[in-house]
Amino acid sequence: MNRRDLMIAIPALAVALDGASVDGQTDGGGGGPLMKARVFSPAGMMQTLPNGGERWQVVEGALVTGETASLHESMMPAGTKAPVLHKIMHTEFIVVMEGTVEFAHDGTTEKVEAGSVMYVPQGTFHYLKNVGSGPARYMVIAIGGDTKRI
Repeated sequence: MNRRDLMIAIPALAVALDGASVDGQTDGGGGGPLMKARVFSPAGMMQTLPNGGERWQVVEGALVTGETASLHESMMPAGTKAPVLHKIMHTEFIVVMEGTVEFAHDGTTEKVEAGSVMYVPQGTFHYLKNVGSGPARYMVIAIGGDTKRI
């Protein structure tokens, strides 16, 4: 799955989650209301992470239905040290676009391949670790709760 395919799928995901359409988005990190339809390019929004990974904040704001929403893409290099379990106070869908990750949650771990989607409900302790031989790329769609702080 490439970025273009994922960006086409996101409005459908919003409809499935809420039963309402998304009327638009703000620019990366803007945090304003998502009122008008538009297209976003992650170009120019990349952050380099301490572990050598990369992160692109693509969208952040409030849906017309009132929930906050955030979308970012991350790249985790092969051989990255296992992260610490962390608890989220929002809901996430994580789409693996490239590579293989280990998804730890609820006292278990699962191997997740490109094309798969993980669901992480609010209050879940979890982590993702790249267990493949190349980089792992994934898109995080966060809804509700503390999404403005991720």
